[in-house]
Amino acid sequence: MAGMPHDLVRPPKARRGDRVAVLSPSFAAAGAFPAVHEQAMRRLAEVTGLVPVEFPATRKAGATPAERAADVNAAFADPGIRAILAVIGGDDQITVIPHLDAALARRDPKPFLGYSDNTNMHHWLWANGIASFYGGSSQVHLGPGPGVDEVHARSLRAALVTGERIEITEPGESEDFGVDWADPRALDFFGEREPAGPWSWHGPARTVTGRAWGGCVEVIEETFIAGRFSFAPDVLDGGVLLLETSEELLPARHVGWIVRALGERGILAAVDAVLVARPPVSDFTRRPPAGERARLRAEQRDVVTGIISRYNPDAVVCAGVPFGHTRPQWILPHGGTITVDGTARRVTADYS
Repeated sequence: MAGMPHDLVRPPKARRGDRVAVLSPSFAAAGAFPAVHEQAMRRLAEVTGLVPVEFPATRKAGATPAERAADVNAAFADPGIRAILAVIGGDDQITVIPHLDAALARRDPKPFLGYSDNTNMHHWLWANGIASFYGGSSQVHLGPGPGVDEVHARSLRAALVTGERIEITEPGESEDFGVDWADPRALDFFGEREPAGPWSWHGPARTVTGRAWGGCVEVIEETFIAGRFSFAPDVLDGGVLLLETSEELLPARHVGWIVRALGERGILAAVDAVLVARPPVSDFTRRPPAGERARLRAEQRDVVTGIISRYNPDAVVCAGVPFGHTRPQWILPHGGTITVDGTARRVTADYS
């Protein structure tokens, strides 16, 4: 942790009975699929003890970037709102960021949860000195299916309310996508799950505790092109890099190009550990046979870990961790600390 010059505030936790803003900074899935959203709101209250509050654009399809940003600004400005949860990601949050008011967020920092396109929000918060939590989507991880996966519920409570240290474990099963939200069965059934398999470990057998930074690689690429992450790489010295890919199902070589660019930027050399998520390899239109799915995941793993080893052979790397675009999903600290133990082969996250 020594040598990290960029100070980050860890927002205070909410208390049971407090209000949590549920916003759509990207796609307004809450309006497009209200039954799933409403079940998610009931479950959010049950799992956390918090009171969900919607804002004007939470369900508004086609809301402008300025309208969506206004919700974020209003949530930070409202002293009665003690946390913010994104409904889902999307593909244009990069256009929302210029409309955000950093002074409001710095005046009253609050836990923010989201992943995928919400990488934009996480990097904006980091730039303004505020830690957050990578993961969480009411529309994906709370609303659909017969219930909330336990690993997701534990990390959701830890991020929002309790703040303890938790070992990140393998739940043993995984799905790339669930039942179509337009289908009433989405309220009662998960998608087709399969055994997840063990994580793979690379690099030296040593223990790293560092501050986490990263997100969805496709969005990281966008944020760098837009000049949104302007720090020198040494701001990440000793840290833990989080890398995951989206349902766009990029070929492994394309993922490798982005990771290689992070190496050329100096980021791979700066961090001491990397967590690589279990990647989605299928969607509603493409579901290869089981053997092909395994091959695609292995191909991406080998490309990414191979590139990391070239730029930083001393990094401890763990691939296959269930965060990002997979279910069950762990929510992980972004700006908080994660311990990656390459000797005992364990990962522990601090949600304080």
